[in-house]
Amino acid sequence: MPAVGSVLVVGAGTAGTAAAILLAEGGVSVDLVEAKPDVTALGSGITLQGNALRVLRQLGVWDEVRAHGYAFDTLGLRAPDPAGTLIVALDDHHTGGPELPCTLGMYRPTLARILADRVAAAGAKSRLAVTCSGLAQESDGVEVTFSDGSTSRYDLVVGADGIRSWTRRAIGIEVEPQGTGMGIWRVFAPRPASVSRTDLFYGGPSYIAGYCPTGEDSLYAYIVEDYQDRSALSPSEGLAVMRELAAAYHGPWDEIRASLTDPSRVNYARFESHVVPAPWHRGRVVLIGDAAHSCPPTLAQGAAQALEDAAVLAELLLARDVLDDVWAPFTERRYERARTVVDSSLRLGQWLLDHEQGDVPGLIASVSHLLAGPA
Repeated sequence: MPAVGSVLVVGAGTAGTAAAILLAEGGVSVDLVEAKPDVTALGSGITLQGNALRVLRQLGVWDEVRAHGYAFDTLGLRAPDPAGTLIVALDDHHTGGPELPCTLGMYRPTLARILADRVAAAGAKSRLAVTCSGLAQESDGVEVTFSDGSTSRYDLVVGADGIRSWTRRAIGIEVEPQGTGMGIWRVFAPRPASVSRTDLFYGGPSYIAGYCPTGEDSLYAYIVEDYQDRSALSPSEGLAVMRELAAAYHGPWDEIRASLTDPSRVNYARFESHVVPAPWHRGRVVLIGDAAHSCPPTLAQGAAQALEDAAVLAELLLARDVLDDVWAPFTERRYERARTVVDSSLRLGQWLLDHEQGDVPGLIASVSHLLAGPA
C-alpha cells in the first residue's frame, strides 16, 4: 500500500507533471495546480540528455517525445574564428542506457503539452491559473488553501513550483537562488541543414555561443555574456543585440544569424543557482526540481535532475507503507547527485568567468559517468 493516498503537486513543470503521472498511475489520488493559465505558452528549446530520456520513457511519453524532437549522439566544439572551425566532435555519453540517444533537443512548449496530456490520461486532476495561498500542517495531513478561496486536505504536498518556489518559503526554508554573473540570450529559429547536433563555441566576445537542433525544421541558439539588466530593451532591441553578439561566430552561425528576424522568439535570463540543504522536506511537504535545486544550463541537466527527483520520490512513496520511511532513502539517492551536478555546472561557468583553461571534456565526462548510474 502506498505511503500516501492523496497528494497535491504544486507546479506543472517537468518535475510536477512527472510526479503527478507516476503517483496517479500508482493508485494515488493526485491534484496538480499551476499558477500559469497555459503551461505550453512559454519557452524556446530544451536539451534533454539520456538520463532525462530514461525517465520520459518511464512516464510513457518517449515515443511521442522522439517523434517531435531531434536526437543526436555527438557534441561538437568549435573555434570562434572566421570559419567557425570544428575543433573536435566528441562521442557523447549514453547516460540513459545504450538503447536511448545521448541527447535530444525539442521545443519546450511541445514537451509541456505532451506531459500535460499524459497527466490527464493517468487520472490526475489539473487546475490552471490556481496556486496555493496557505498550508497548515498537522500530524496526519496538510490543509491547503488555494488562491481561488477553496480548501482541501492531503496526505502530502509536493512543491514543484520552480526556482521562485512559494512552497519553499511557506515551509520556512530561506535559501534563495543567487546570480552567477552570467546572462543568456536564447532564440528559437529555423534549423539549417548544417546543424545536426549541439556545437559549442567557447571564447570570442561572449563566453559561449551554441545551438541545439529541436526538430527537422527548428533549433534553439544561445549566447552567454556577462549578466546585464536587459529589462528595458524592447523585443526588437533584444533581437538586435543578439544578432550583434552572434556576428562574432561563424560556420553554422552565419546561417542561423541570417534567420533571426522575429523579436518574439528572443528572450534573456540571468544564470542563477541554489541547493537547499538536505533534507528537502518539512513534515508532510517536500520540494523537488528547481524548488530544491537549480543550476545554470552549462551542463544542460536542469530538466533531467527535476525528472529524476520526481521518479525517485514516486518510486519510494509507492513502495513504502509509512511516509517517514521515505525521507532517508530519498535524501540518500537525490541530494549528493543533484548537488554534484549543480557544483559542476558552477565550476564550468567559473572557469569561463575567470578566463581559466579548465578541463571541459573531463568535467563533462565525470558528470556523465555519475549520471549513467541509476538515480
